Amino acid sequence: MNQNKKEMMNRALSALTINIGKAGVNENVIEEIKRQLKDNEIVKLKFAKNIAKNKDDYITNIVSKTRSKLIDVRGHVAVIYKKKL
Repeated sequence: MNQNKKEMMNRALSALTINIGKAGVNENVIEEIKRQLKDNEIVKLKFAKNIAKNKDDYITNIVSKTRSKLIDVRGHVAVIYKKKL
């Protein structure tokens, strides 16, 4: 693991977690993720167990719409990053 990814994973430990429930991802969720990325750069997304089988599709959609970068996925939790401008 390179130093940069290691540093981001350490920052992710204290990052805000957004829970993605059975309703999945809609525009309100995307807007909230964008706000949190703007404020914090790193956001954890925790997927409910009943939608976890579709989490790869959700993650791809979220990363695309928020123009962020996927850092890590562990279990039902994904970590995304977007550098502040």
